[in-house]
Amino acid sequence: MNKTQSNILNQPFVTQPTLAETKLLLVSWSAEGVMVCYYASWAVYRTGDGKFDVEDIDPAICTHLIFAFAGLGPNNDTIKVLDPWNELCGGGGNCAFDRFTGLKRLKGKRKRDLVTLLAVGGWGENSEKYSTMAANPAKRSSFVSSAIALLKNHDFDGLDFDWEYPTKRGGNPEDKANYVLLLSELKNALHANGMMLSAAVSAGKYTIDPAYDVPGMAQHLDLVNVMTYDLHGAWELQTHHHSGLYAHPNDTDGGAMLNQDFAISYWISKGMPANKIAIGVPMYGRCWTLSGSSTGYYAPANQPGAPGPYTNSPGFQGYNEICEAIMNEGWTVAIEPGMKEPYVYSLAHDRIWCSYEDGNSVKIKAQYAAAHGLAGMMVWGIEMDDFLGKCGRVFNLIKTMRETYAGPNIRPPSSRSRANRKKHDQPGARQ
Repeated sequence: MNKTQSNILNQPFVTQPTLAETKLLLVSWSAEGVMVCYYASWAVYRTGDGKFDVEDIDPAICTHLIFAFAGLGPNNDTIKVLDPWNELCGGGGNCAFDRFTGLKRLKGKRKRDLVTLLAVGGWGENSEKYSTMAANPAKRSSFVSSAIALLKNHDFDGLDFDWEYPTKRGGNPEDKANYVLLLSELKNALHANGMMLSAAVSAGKYTIDPAYDVPGMAQHLDLVNVMTYDLHGAWELQTHHHSGLYAHPNDTDGGAMLNQDFAISYWISKGMPANKIAIGVPMYGRCWTLSGSSTGYYAPANQPGAPGPYTNSPGFQGYNEICEAIMNEGWTVAIEPGMKEPYVYSLAHDRIWCSYEDGNSVKIKAQYAAAHGLAGMMVWGIEMDDFLGKCGRVFNLIKTMRETYAGPNIRPPSSRSRANRKKHDQPGARQ
């Protein structure tokens, strides 16, 4: 453990806020808006300048930090720590949970200034496990109790429930009702302990309709993080933007619903209050390999784009990877007529084509959130913004969104230099 880690862990323990304090905290969001930042904890295993650990987080730029992920245990009735070596302290572990929640106590920050949550679920967790748990009252009770205990043990301020997705991926039609039952029991237990409950939810109509009892969810969730990204990707054989704010002129039928404006409007029309919604903005691009000479939207593309040097995942590159390639490899940046977001391509570099977000597009999305009375913005994930400042201001995308939504009265976010980054060169298997 290095000096910075020790300083975080040795800060005086801060007790959980009372329920009344939690309610005051929820009300206070309306002025500056939420800036919810997911942290993909496996980024600690990336190499070179892609490696990102807890100490690389600037605690001043987000209102809510969410540690991803915990999971379900083998009997589907208790919360499970997925990476004990990294997340726990016992047995020479890396103490990431405690260091993460310890960010609240750095630089004299009071607990109310920053909310730290633990996410449970995610795409890597089989939906069938959550379906089994939610359908059984005894398993639900056991899960809720175990989650509260884990959160309290590590000073988290609440839970982000990320079941992807009820009724889908091995789920059952009964999931729609059981999901609300589970949320109700989680909310009661969390609020009784001064904690909050949020959830990550789908942006797609054909998932929303069978999966979500929206009015029921609205009764129990303090915040809803709508995953308005991955609306397109290399599973399709043509290029498109995966987080477009509005539909493309050539979008028809179901494709006309694959945009952020439709998703947010649909959630509101189904009964979710706008001031409980955070609109999701990706800190990454979706990439294709072009199969012809066309370089715009709907260009033929027969396979995923080449992986980036840090995330190492075909069809996917972090914003930090894309912006560095633009600077160093001369990738071409373009914006489709009538659209708000950029894309980038290079016929010389593996014929790659990526949709992504930049400073201008995220500013437009923050303006949209404020104009529509949304709670604010959410990003997946903080570790893929330009956290080293190679392309400009450190964490520029996140800072731009928060500043735009909040207006000129927001306190300037602090910056963190590369010299403050703490390296932990332990081997790991996650990508």
